[in-house]
Amino acid sequence: MLLVYCPYCQVERPETEFSCRGQAHIARPSDPAEVTDEGWVEYLYMRDNTKGVYAERWRHIHGCGRFFNAVRHTVSDDFLKFYKAGEPMPDLDELAKEAGK
Repeated sequence: MLLVYCPYCQVERPETEFSCRGQAHIARPSDPAEVTDEGWVEYLYMRDNTKGVYAERWRHIHGCGRFFNAVRHTVSDDFLKFYKAGEPMPDLDELAKEAGK
């Protein structure tokens, strides 16, 4: 079982208290009325499928209910960093290097 840290509650809990919501830092189109069908497909469905260090969006569903981001190594399932929503994405290459991944 994975242990996930909520940066808002400042607690580490089993993954069953959380829900992974996919890739982090996906920006909604600034002018939705101007987006083509292909643009909506790209925004809604197309995601990276990284083998290695990956930024994900999580929600603490059985706690504060807030969204936050986590950097996880997808092969080893090791979490490298947790940070609040709205904070900039850390340098993934640097995190991987520090963790020896």
